[in-house]
Amino acid sequence: MNTQEYITLEEQYGAHNYHPLDVVITKAEGVWVTDVEGKRYLDCLAAYSAVNQGHCHPKIYQAFVEQAKNVTLTSRAFRNDKLALLYKKLHDLTGYEMSLPMNSGAEAVETAVKAARKWGYTVKGIPDGQAEIICASNNFHGRTTTIVSFSTEESYRENFGPFTPGFKIVEFGNLKSLELAISKNTAAFLVEPIQGEAGIIIPPEGYLREAARLCKENNVLLIVDEIQSGLGRSGRFFAFEYEEIRPHAVIIGKALSGGFYPVSAVLSTKELLGVFNPGEHGSTFGGNPLAAAVAIAALDVLVDEKLIERSFELGKYFKERLESINSRNIKEVRGRGLWIGLELTKAARPYCEALMKEGILCKETHNTVIRFAPPLVITKEEIDWAVERIVSVLAK
Repeated sequence: MNTQEYITLEEQYGAHNYHPLDVVITKAEGVWVTDVEGKRYLDCLAAYSAVNQGHCHPKIYQAFVEQAKNVTLTSRAFRNDKLALLYKKLHDLTGYEMSLPMNSGAEAVETAVKAARKWGYTVKGIPDGQAEIICASNNFHGRTTTIVSFSTEESYRENFGPFTPGFKIVEFGNLKSLELAISKNTAAFLVEPIQGEAGIIIPPEGYLREAARLCKENNVLLIVDEIQSGLGRSGRFFAFEYEEIRPHAVIIGKALSGGFYPVSAVLSTKELLGVFNPGEHGSTFGGNPLAAAVAIAALDVLVDEKLIERSFELGKYFKERLESINSRNIKEVRGRGLWIGLELTKAARPYCEALMKEGILCKETHNTVIRFAPPLVITKEEIDWAVERIVSVLAK
């Protein structure tokens, strides 16, 4: 089958909840993907940061295959011999006392919301049914009904109400807005250290540090969503490390499995995750042995191959190369690590389509921003190759 035949089938039989570029990928390795016509492309999206380790990394693949030969799923009705090892790995790498594994990032966010609310009632003493969680404007934490309840993006909410109550919205990056929103019933402040879907928006320096101080002073949990920004994407293991803070809880996903399997988790203290009792929260697939084995291998690759350091160094280089482009179509270049937003003065979609023709795959966000987030295994030479084509497309 050719590209158009696959597209026709997809449009006919699939729900139209995405607007993908019209490339049909059949093979991927490292930073390169190949379509059904045999054309190769440099992947500058990395499945929204899910394949930080590169496509089909051989060490993760080996762990995946070896575990699949033994046991893939037991449910949490029984124990398995991989989950405990993942718990230990996460503790050793991050220092957090406990973790609770789920599947998708949205499930992990829902888990954090439930934990924060129960902590608010059972530990902080908030009156029943009155717990509040503060979120930031322009946030993106997932697509479930509860999560879109605290989104400020109208297209995520339209015709999906009624919405879940108990959330307040403050202006991202504005400390005064946060301070005024905190009340005696505030259980948590949920925030992305860098807003990805909003266009790689970095808050003012010191924002997270002062937010952590406000949370501590008011006995409020600080929960950071590092699903996209974490695990090396921003040039640090976690993006919050730039502010030298210690959140009460961290939400991770995407690159936790290197693209082989949906794996997510909430990392926190015994005080917070200890609020759950058997039967109060769970997932049939969460913490299954295949997921745990894959996650352990994915974390090992990040550390052993120094991909976090690589993201910091090459991200700085990539950003500087983009900043040096002289084009009146560029409004701003911003980013940390290999996570860069190129904001244009006009719609970004035609530029993404033109870049695809030049052999680069990236995607627009918030209409005018092109997001560049290649797998962290990209080389300096491949960045140079990409920049040449980006310059050409911008010139046209």
